Order: sequence, then C-alpha cells, then structure tokens
Amino acid sequence: MLESLLQSSYFALFLIVALGFILGRINFKGISLDVSAVIFIALLFGHFGVVIPKELGNFGLVLFIFTIGIQAGPGFFDSFRSKGKMLIFLTFLIIGSACLTALLFKYVLGIEIPGVVGLIAGALTSTPGLAAAIDSTSSSYASIAYGIAYPFGVIGVILFVKLLPKILNIDLKKEEQRLEQLQYDKHPELHTASFRVTNANIAGKSLLQLQVRTMTGAVISRVKHEEVTEMPSPQTVLNQGDLIKAVGTQDALRQLELLVGMRIQEDLPLATSYELQSLLLTKKEIIGKTIGSLNLQEAFGCTVTRVRRSGIDLTPDPGLVLKFGDKLRIVGHQDNLKAVASLLGNDEKRLSDTDFFPIAMGIVLGVLVGKISISFSGSFTFSPGLTGGVLITALLLSFIGKTGPVIWSMSGSANQLLRQLGLLLFLAEVGTSAGVNLVSTFQESGWVLFIVGVAITLVPMLLSAFIGYFVLKINIFDLLGTITGGMTSTPGLAAADSMTDNDAPSVAYATVYPIAMVFLILFIQIIALVF
Repeated sequence: MLESLLQSSYFALFLIVALGFILGRINFKGISLDVSAVIFIALLFGHFGVVIPKELGNFGLVLFIFTIGIQAGPGFFDSFRSKGKMLIFLTFLIIGSACLTALLFKYVLGIEIPGVVGLIAGALTSTPGLAAAIDSTSSSYASIAYGIAYPFGVIGVILFVKLLPKILNIDLKKEEQRLEQLQYDKHPELHTASFRVTNANIAGKSLLQLQVRTMTGAVISRVKHEEVTEMPSPQTVLNQGDLIKAVGTQDALRQLELLVGMRIQEDLPLATSYELQSLLLTKKEIIGKTIGSLNLQEAFGCTVTRVRRSGIDLTPDPGLVLKFGDKLRIVGHQDNLKAVASLLGNDEKRLSDTDFFPIAMGIVLGVLVGKISISFSGSFTFSPGLTGGVLITALLLSFIGKTGPVIWSMSGSANQLLRQLGLLLFLAEVGTSAGVNLVSTFQESGWVLFIVGVAITLVPMLLSAFIGYFVLKINIFDLLGTITGGMTSTPGLAAADSMTDNDAPSVAYATVYPIAMVFLILFIQIIALVF
C-alpha cells in the first residue's frame, strides 16, 4: 500500500515536506537544518525511485524567486550603489576560482574538457551553465560530469551556509541587532520639542519666508499666539513671545533652537476640535506621489509630522515619495482629517489582502524575459533563463512599485507564505531528481569526478568567505547572500534565509545572481573554446 501511495506525487511531496520539517527541527550543538532538511529527505526518496514532477519544481522555483525579488527590490538598487563593486568583485572571485580549480584538476588528473565544464556547472548547480557546456562541447560527457557534481553542489552550499557563522564565531542575533542599529542611525529617531520665539531677526516673518523646514529639517506642528494654539500654515507669522512645537531629529531641533530662540518645557495642546491621527496609505492613486504634491496644508489645513515605514520614522520632506503601507502622522481639524483619511485610503484590511493579479502577471513577464537570448559577435550567447528572468523582472517591478492601477507588491505575510510554499516544492523536486541516479552515477564514473566536484564547490566558498569577512569586512548576512548568489544556489539562499529575519541575504543574492550567471556562462564558453 505504501509503495502505491508513494507513486502519487502529491502524497510523496507532502510526506517529504513533513519528514523534512521533523529533521530540520533537530538541533545539534546549536546547528539545525531548518527548511533545508527537506532536500536531504528528498535525496533519500529519490534514491528509492520516488520522483516529484519537474513542473511542480519549476512552479515552486518561480514562486520562491519572484517573492524574493519583490521583497529585495526596494533595497536592491541602494545595495548595488553602495556595495555593488565589492559584491561584484566577490562574485568574480567565486566563479573565477571555481574555473581555475577545475582547470588545475584537468592537468593533474587528465580530465577531458567536456567533463571539466560539466563539473563546473554541476558544482555551481547552474542549469544555464550546463546548457552552455553542452552547446560548447557537443558532448554528453558534460551531462554526466554535471550529474556527479550536482548533488554535493546543492548539499555543500547548504552545509557551508549553516556552519559558517559557527566557524567565524558569530552570534547572528547580535549581528542582526547591530545592523538594525546602523539602519536606525541612517534614519535618526524623531523627537518633539517646544520653543519660545526670542530671535528678533525672525519676528514678523512668515514660515514661508523663513523656510524653516529647508533651513533646519524640523517640521513646526503648532504655534501658540496670545493664548490661542493653532496649526500653522505657510502664511503663519511668528512674533516674539510666540510658542511653537516642532518635530524632527535631535540635530534638526538644535538647528531650530538656533533659529527661533530658547527651548522650553511646555506642551501645546490643540483645541478639542483638533487631533493627531495615524493614517495608512492604502489607496492606489496616491502611491508614488510626493508629500508635497498632496498639498495637505492648503487643501485640508493638515500637517504631516512624520512618516513611519518598515518600523522607521522618516522626516516628512515635501519630496518624500510615498509607498503602499506608509503610516502618516497628521495633525488637523477632526472633519478635515476624515477627508484626508479618505484621500489616503486608511484601510487596514488592504494591508493583509493579497491581489494575485500582480503576482501572476509578474511571473508571466519574468518567464518571457527568461526566454530572451542575446548574442555577442556570434561567439557568446546569454539567456537569463527561468530563474534569472523571474528575478530580474521581480526586482524591477518592485522598484517601480506601481504601474497604473497595478501595485507590484504584496503583504509581508503573503510573501512569506508563498515563498515557503515555492521553496518546499522546489527542494522536493530538486532532491528527488538528484537522488534518482546518484548511486548508479558514482558506480559508472567513479569517485574521482565526485571529489573534483566537491573541491570546485568548496574552494570558491572558502576563499570568498575568508576575503569577504576578514579583508573586505563584509557583514555575515551580505556575505551569505553573496556566496549563495555567486554559487547560483537557490537552496543555499533558502538556508541563509531561514537563519535570520533580516532581508540582507536576499538583497545580496539578488544583487549578484544575474552577474554570476553571466560570468559562469562566459567562462565555460571560454574554457571550451581555448582549452
């Protein structure tokens, strides 16, 4: 009965997933495999003839890669600008050292070139690399070598990612906190303070004339004149003795103190008809617009005092581009705040809803991009492939954010669910496919090629980890993402992703993966042509 049930791919799939989760929760000296354990169970099932259909694996792959791209998109371009050269250098180091290791064994052991390029593609688990190897050599030996190196190419990266923090004696939780603090330092916490206008040079001038926000970076939210507290407008005139309340960073508030006068310990409550509310941006028409373009002060008599995004308070500069899910702290008259809430959407339910059209359309576009083939001088052809096409498309769509009525984003919970579902399908299919001919391939071709494949997998990771961490001083999360991206290892990224709530590994992976794919295909074709 069990044998017949295992012939059902759905039963086998969920049995592999369930057993994988049981194995993944086993903790040995602080190390556990987490979701990556699914591939080890899948390898075992594959050895005994259980196969998960390739279509299910591809379905899982596009879901996983698309959700990674959507999440990483907003940070991808910032990461590329700030760390691009360093990450590209590490990627070049990974691919270059893998190829040099393979060529060294070619001369030591006399391995034929089709076997060399096949081992490189297998050790770096790259299907586009295999296609380039077969196309360049026209030999089936490349496929055999690929099949021998591939299993450890998958398993080796997962184990390396899991062990690296322990080897380097890094506490991932403490490292997360350190990086979060650095992120907060980039966006200093906002504070409120009250001041008395004592500077005679500004008395009698309006806020528009003084350009307070431009001069200091602070936002004046209230002005008290002759016992009347009101919300300011650009035409509000400051007089000596007036009290003002402002929001800004500590530095901005110090600049404001120099401009207007002394800081005081007094609150400035508004009249009962005025309120301070937090309103959510959920309306499609407003996404992508700047705060200044909404003209809330003139149209509604309301002032934005701060914008909260992804747990960070941002200064509400007129040029700040608003994104879906931003929480705006706004002060204004009760009736006007209702109108502003209607303008922004302020619908919490929209944050948890998942619109499947952008997901489906995004994946369709990604698959089409993956089919594009670019030829250079007739000797080098590059195609992004399924993984590259979906990843590049998701990154671009996430960065664009909105096209007409379509919002290229999804809620955090939806992203997490679809990502893990896709990952489980992919790992189960990859594992069973690699496990089917694992033993027979070794028996046919011997262990020599397998050991060479192990070296091609390990040498680039060890070299890049040493140089990246000790020489370039890259933080562990960027390093893990760069190594998995440089090794073109989606299962490796899954292992890194399961170790932290920080999205740095995903952003680094997304930054280097397309570059690694181009380098690998180019190097394989050069080796096949020159050697």
